[in-house]
Amino acid sequence: MTTTNQKGLIINKNWCKGCGICVEFCPTNVLEMKDGKANIKDIDSCIMCKQCELRCPDYAIYLGGKKDGK
Repeated sequence: MTTTNQKGLIINKNWCKGCGICVEFCPTNVLEMKDGKANIKDIDSCIMCKQCELRCPDYAIYLGGKKDGK
């Protein structure tokens, strides 16, 4: 299962091992842990800093597209 949103933040829940590193490094608290996996809780706060993508050891979260959703 993959979760995508209008800003292009993508979480591949099949690859997520639930380590929580992405949640800890997100400076604007966009992410949360839910049912043992990373989950998007407040996409409007995403500043596209890519800290989640850079820190994920399993390549389960990444950014695609632009902030305006195009």
